[in-house]
Amino acid sequence: MHSIESCGTVDGPGIRYVIFLQGCPMRCQYCHNPDTWEYGKGTEMTVQEVLEGFYSNLPFYRNGGVTVTGGEPMMQMDFLIEVFRDLKKHGIHTCIDSSGIMFNPHNDAFMKRLDELLSMTDLILLDIKHIDDRQHQILTGHSNRQILAFAKYLDERGVPVWIRHVVVPGITLFREYLEQLGAFMGTLNNVKALDVLPYHSMGKIKYKTLHLSYPLENTREATREEAAMAKHIILSAYKKAKS
Repeated sequence: MHSIESCGTVDGPGIRYVIFLQGCPMRCQYCHNPDTWEYGKGTEMTVQEVLEGFYSNLPFYRNGGVTVTGGEPMMQMDFLIEVFRDLKKHGIHTCIDSSGIMFNPHNDAFMKRLDELLSMTDLILLDIKHIDDRQHQILTGHSNRQILAFAKYLDERGVPVWIRHVVVPGITLFREYLEQLGAFMGTLNNVKALDVLPYHSMGKIKYKTLHLSYPLENTREATREEAAMAKHIILSAYKKAKS
């Protein structure tokens, strides 16, 4: 466990109890939580301990629910299943914030656990870091092929998805890439929302504290206006693909 936020307002519908799990295989250049990367550095907690703060304030979350994020929450699939199983006993809205990097359709054991998890999942916040595979590898250290395949699988399963995308000047903030992302989204029937977030450098202090070099030291932050423009471009391409 990395941490818990008791009043999340941007991690799914309503007010959310947000659980941050430790560990992530991705090394996104703009990551603002590098302290979540290493798996073994968190605090071990039981399902009951993790959810104690939620259940003790249940009326506060009546229009929200629980979101599990990270790091990459699907690194701890078994624990995630147990958390959602407990929540579903009480009819709680469940949400996962994931990059989809763990998706492995060639592993039968993984897919069995994934299907069990998805049967208890009301919403996926899917972070698509970059639509171009080569640029995705430069940005994150990994291909995006399994991520896009995960999006397709969620569509097949009918699991609602909110797409999240960070616009970074000189990296993702190009019309070509934005239109490609919108066109890909247009192949899906389960997209319920799109969040386009402007890149910010507020995580710099964490890199300094962890004695890490900050990869985007010379990259400026994106403006709200640029993010709004990017969202317009993505949605226009999405609508065109749907027409």
